[in-house]
This record gives sequence, structure tokens and C-alpha cells, in this order.
Amino acid sequence: MSDTPTVHPEHRMLIDGELVEADSGATFDNVNPATEEVIGSVADASKAEMQRAIAAARRAFDETDWSTNHALRKRCLEQLQEALEAEREELREQLILEVGCPRMTTQGPQLDGPLDGALKYPAKLIEEFAWETELADAPGQTGGLDHRRIWKEPVGVVGAIVPWNFPFEVSANKLGQALATGNTVVLKPAPDTPWNATFVGKLIAEKTDFPAGVVNVVTSSDHMVGEELTISPDVDLISFTGSTAVGKRIMEKGAATMKRTFLELGGKSANVILDDADFETALLSGLAVCFHAGQGCAIPTRMLLPRSRYDEGVELLKAYMGGAPYGDPQRPDVMMGPLISSKQRERVLGYIEKGKAEGATLAVGGGIPKDYPKGWFVEPTMFVDVDNSMTIAQEEIFGPVLVVIPFEDDDDAVRIANESKYGLAGMVSSGSLERSKSVARRVRAGFVAINGGMPVGPDMPFGGFKQSGVGRQNGTAGFDQYLETKSVAWPVAET
Repeated sequence: MSDTPTVHPEHRMLIDGELVEADSGATFDNVNPATEEVIGSVADASKAEMQRAIAAARRAFDETDWSTNHALRKRCLEQLQEALEAEREELREQLILEVGCPRMTTQGPQLDGPLDGALKYPAKLIEEFAWETELADAPGQTGGLDHRRIWKEPVGVVGAIVPWNFPFEVSANKLGQALATGNTVVLKPAPDTPWNATFVGKLIAEKTDFPAGVVNVVTSSDHMVGEELTISPDVDLISFTGSTAVGKRIMEKGAATMKRTFLELGGKSANVILDDADFETALLSGLAVCFHAGQGCAIPTRMLLPRSRYDEGVELLKAYMGGAPYGDPQRPDVMMGPLISSKQRERVLGYIEKGKAEGATLAVGGGIPKDYPKGWFVEPTMFVDVDNSMTIAQEEIFGPVLVVIPFEDDDDAVRIANESKYGLAGMVSSGSLERSKSVARRVRAGFVAINGGMPVGPDMPFGGFKQSGVGRQNGTAGFDQYLETKSVAWPVAET
């Protein structure tokens, strides 16, 4: 492995405007998944600290002018943006170490992508959004006319629960939209990747004018500490990105307080390659399962090939997958590093064994690479002769595993793509744009990439159909989900 770079992480939490240790003084280890070595520690909170953070966020929302002061919100977000840009390279090195994400990915969705838009776009919307809508006057209760308006107001306290796979990207998008809309936030990062969140907390405390309690960052090795956000009556909305299983638990536990939820959950996205596509170019998208070792909810892990060109496509995919650059995430040429933990690797290897047991043909990879005895690596893996009913075609593996499924015609491809409990993303490739668009319209997914396009960005809604989630991140749709709608009217005579 390459030499470990020097980093300067923050191990304290941010609660009520102060950088603090856990009350007990407890800490937990942060482990580099590429080396299995402890790279540092972070405060290990109990439920008491989480409850204190919730109380601080509640007080900041109820007792300060944060929810109504547009100028303050814009200034604070711009200050945080400036502070993050100044620390871009520090954040990059921390992410590579704690997430195991290749350096290449930090130049895109892990860091540079969200850093260039996740806060800027919602800060811009503060001035542009339709906070008040004027409707036509209408007859009122007293016989005269009423002026009618629709006001948009923040929900209140947001509990933001963040996964380990793209932690800074998810945190930045949640913070940008929740704060720009006037909410206060308690941010709970995943135990596997706490540093990027505590580092943001440090910048907020030291480099911005955010009022105390508006943003809180609570780290804990105990997942049940995060559940305090879901059950607390003082939290108005849960913004969660993670597995569908946990999303269901949040909905269930939050029902007691009728808590609003934004849930961006799992996926088993289909990549449909039609028979008139340029196979040499289109099939390169099969390498998407190697990006960050397949640890992405929207990665297209099912590739659908026309039966008439199936053998041709499989041979190309074998060559592409067999040459996927993986290994030390510090190397600039690597697109695939390790899985996040030993537990996750065992989970992925278990799915690979399940695929073989159910009759799929293992065409590439399938094991632990001999060149990497340390680190939680799995080889780029591809199964062929897969039926869509198999476990590996239906369940989210969250690893570098591609399953290749044949189809007969466009209708059959759409049927297979939609034959899933998920509906997060999809891809369609064809020599005809109209044909691609026709198939894309029938795919039940929150976003679909057509002929290599990529519908992502701070102004583009991101989220899924079916069990892939509730609500949308980004765009005005994402902005709006952090807002309540209030209808008001008053007699024209009183104007």
C-alpha cells in the first residue's frame, strides 16, 4: 500500500455550538478498510448526548430567527462553502482513509461533485424559491372576496442519518437543503465513517456564524443512539439514506409521532442494452459495479442483453471486467478499492456462493484477490446465465458483482427491469434515441440514464420508486420536502 498521508481529523462532536467529547470520555476506533489498521478515534456518544443535541436543535428552531432570516441562512451556507473549499484536500485524504474510496472517486461524487454544488444550489434557491404564492381572490365566508396565499415554512428539526458509502456527498446534500429551508439539524454519521462529519462540525463551529444548535453532529458506535432521532417527539422529519430494511424501521418507529420522512433506500438497477446499441461503448457501463467496489445504491448491477447478441456481449464484458483497475485506493488509476468492513465482505462473498448454488455461471472473479492479503477486497465479479428470479438478481448485494440477464425484445426487457421490489435507477442504450426514450418511459425508476447521459446534479431530483424510497434529494422537489405548506386567506376589505 502507498504511504499513509498525514491528516488532521476532528474527533469531537458538535452539540449546541460547542465541540465536545462524549460525556463518558468514551471513543471508538476509525479503521481504514484498505489496510485494516486503526487510523484514529472519535467521540462515542450515548443517548444522553443525542438527546442534548435534539434539545439544542429544538431550541434553535423555536427561539432564534434562523427559520425566518433568509439573509443569515445564505451567509452561513456561503461561509461553510468557503471553509470547505479551503479544506478540500484535507477532506479528500480523510475520505480515502476512512471510506476506502479510490482517489479517482473523490474527483467526482465522493467530494468534488457535491462540494461544487450541494451547498451552492440551495443557498441560491433561498432568494429564488417561491416562499409565497398568490392565488386569485375568491368569495369568502362573509360574502366578500378573500385574498388567498400559500406560504412555505420550514418543517422544524431534521434528523439526518447518513450512510458510509458516500458520506460527505450525502451529508452535504442533506445539510444544504435542510438548512437553506430554515430547519435545524442533528447529523448522525455512520460509525464506519465519522471523520468527514466531525470535520464539517469543526468548520461550522470555527469558521461560520451558524447560531448554536442549528447544526449538531453526534457520533456513536451504537446504532440505537441514532434511533433516538426517530422516536423523539422533538424531531419533525427524518432524512435517511441507507438500506431499505432500516428505512422500514424508521417509518415504523416514526409513526408514533407521525414523523415525516425522506428515505433514499436500496436499488437493484437494470442496465438495458438494446440490440442496435454500439456494444463496445455501451457495455463499458458494466464497469459501474466496480466503481467504489459496487457500494452505491444506484449502481446498475443487472445488465440486460438481447438474446440475439448475448454471447457477443458476454465476451466483451469478460474482457472489461477482467481488466478493471482495483487495489490501493491511494493510486490515481484505481476505480475500485475495498469493501467497507469484514462484515460487508462476508455478506458479498455469501451472495456469490448463493449465485453459484442457484445455477448462475461465474464468469469473472468471485473471490478474495491474492495480491491483497490485507484490506477487505473482493475481485470484480460477473455472473452469466442468470435468471431474474435468482437471489443475486433480486437482492441488493452492495459489492462489485454484475449479473447478466438475456431478454427477447424491448417488451421483455422492460418486464425484467421492472420485475423488482426496487425502483431507484436504470440505464438504457440504443442506436436510436427515440427507442431508448420509449423504453426509459416504461422503466419504473426514479431516474434513468439514456444513451450515456447522467441525470444527477444539485438541481436534479434523486430518489426512487417502490421500495427504493420516499421523496427526492436535490432540485426544487428536494428543497420542498423540507418545507410545510400553509394556506392563508383574509378579507379584501382588510387589506
